[in-house]
Amino acid sequence: MFDLTFTVDAQDTTTPLTLAIDQMVIAGWTGRDPVARDKHIAELQEMGIAPPASTPIYYRASARRLTQEDGIECCGGDSSGEVEFVLIGWQGRIFVGCGSDHTDRKVEAYNVTVSKQMCDKPVASTLWELEDVIGHWDRMILRSYATIKGERVLYQEGTLDAMLPVADLIARGFEGGKFPDGCAMFGGTFAAKGGIRPADRFDFELEDPVLKRTIKHGYDVTTLPVRG
Repeated sequence: MFDLTFTVDAQDTTTPLTLAIDQMVIAGWTGRDPVARDKHIAELQEMGIAPPASTPIYYRASARRLTQEDGIECCGGDSSGEVEFVLIGWQGRIFVGCGSDHTDRKVEAYNVTVSKQMCDKPVASTLWELEDVIGHWDRMILRSYATIKGERVLYQEGTLDAMLPVADLIARGFEGGKFPDGCAMFGGTFAAKGGIRPADRFDFELEDPVLKRTIKHGYDVTTLPVRG
C-alpha cells in the first residue's frame, strides 16, 4: 500500500485528497461495440500478440507502478502509451481520473500480464466524483497525443459510449459487484490512429463537454539501452 495525493475538482471548489492505493487492475477489451473491440484485437495480433482469453479481462499489476511524474524510463524502444479513464475507490466512494497504460509491446507479444508490470503507469493528479459525471458518462471524451520525432499527432480519440458502462465493468470484475476501497482500475482504451507505435512524449486527457472541464497529464519517455 502507498499514498498518492490528488486534487478533487468539484466545479466550484477543489480539495486535496490523499488516497491509499493497495491494488491496481487493468481492464482490457472493454469495448461496448464488438466491431471496434475486434479491431483493436486485430491491431495487436498484427504485432504477434495473442487474443485475450475473455472479454473483458482484468489484469493485475503492482500498485506502485502508478506515478504522477512527468517522465518515465523504459527498457528498449518497444513501449507505448494508451489513454484510459481510471476509477479509484475510497471509503465507499468512487473517483474518476485519467491515466496511461504504458506497456512494453515486445513483452506483451508473449505474456500480457508480465507486460503490464514492465512500465510505470502515469496518472493525472486531478479526480472527479463519479456521481458528478455518471449522468452524462457516455458523452465524455478520451484523447491522447504522441510526439514522435518532434511532431505531435493525435494518437487516440473516442467517447465513452464505446466502452462498457461503469456498473457493468465493476459487476463483471469484482465479487458482489462492489468496487473495493484502495483499488485503482484502468478502464480500457481505443485503437491508435495510424497504428500502435512508440513516442518520445505522450499526452492524454479526459474531457467533460457537459461540465466543460478536462483532466490532463503528459510525460516524456526515456529509453534505456538493453544490454546482453
